[in-house]
Amino acid sequence: MLPLTEPEIRASFVNCTKGEAKRLAVPRDLDERPWTDLDFLGWRDPAAAERAYLVAESGSGLVGVTLRAAPQTGRVRRSMCSFCLTTHTGDGVSLMTARKAGREGRQGNSVGAYLCADLACSLYLRGKKDAGRRLDETITLAEKVERTTASLAAFLGRVGGVTLLRSPGPPGIAGTRP
Repeated sequence: MLPLTEPEIRASFVNCTKGEAKRLAVPRDLDERPWTDLDFLGWRDPAAAERAYLVAESGSGLVGVTLRAAPQTGRVRRSMCSFCLTTHTGDGVSLMTARKAGREGRQGNSVGAYLCADLACSLYLRGKKDAGRRLDETITLAEKVERTTASLAAFLGRVGGVTLLRSPGPPGIAGTRP
């Protein structure tokens, strides 16, 4: 993923108002993010644990969605992220819901997925962050990245008809902005 700026991030959101996008908490460490290892940018709001955000490259530019994380139960269990298939114990996976874009979202419709609670799927895939256990797989990193971006694309498509870019380039780069 190419490095993003705060104005690009704020302008990308499809399932909230422009006012809400102006007020959301954008990470202050954008210069320090491992952009070449990211397939999408995801983060939690440090001031509101239930708020999360995700920005990805799409066929029409950047697309961002606001997410709500379900309250954590504190139970010890093992769960799997539906994007990267990383298993976590405890509260490492959270049900994240996104209000649909447009009229459907204004009517209260939403979609959800079980995701890594810290939205660091790209780093788990590449072994840059440890979740404790990954499935033993025989597919390549490029195939894992493709599977993750396909799951992300399907989720974003359900949120608002968004199509992600596909890149034939090296693993770790989900696409390039036009």
